[in-house]
Amino acid sequence: MKISDLARATGVDVDTIRYYEKAGLLPEPAREANGYRHYGPAQLERLAFVRHCRALDMPLADIKRLLQALDGQGDDVDALVQAQLARVRARLQSLQALEHQLVALQALCDADHARHPCGILQELVAAAHGEACACHAPARASGLG
Repeated sequence: MKISDLARATGVDVDTIRYYEKAGLLPEPAREANGYRHYGPAQLERLAFVRHCRALDMPLADIKRLLQALDGQGDDVDALVQAQLARVRARLQSLQALEHQLVALQALCDADHARHPCGILQELVAAAHGEACACHAPARASGLG
């Protein structure tokens, strides 16, 4: 199959497929007489594997190591998944902190903007000036300047 067929079959953009080839995630495909790349079932399966790993938000370096393990070149697959799980948990904590900041900011909104200035904008401007705001602790002096 051509690269466009592989892209359609996997839902991966053609440029991304080419990038994965350059990054060593996919082996160079065979070339037809006209120079077109020719992909077979093995490349389809490997690309689907990579796509699934990317859906789990795994870094390309880890995917490469998983592919090496799949090819029998061994690696601690469990450690790779544990590391990804730790990254996801850290991101969840960060997103929860962000949610709390946005809730605090949104609580300052008074819908009657004709009579009252927007509390959210006032807080964002104050923060831009380095002042304390509802969603962040006061900025510390850096000692630079």
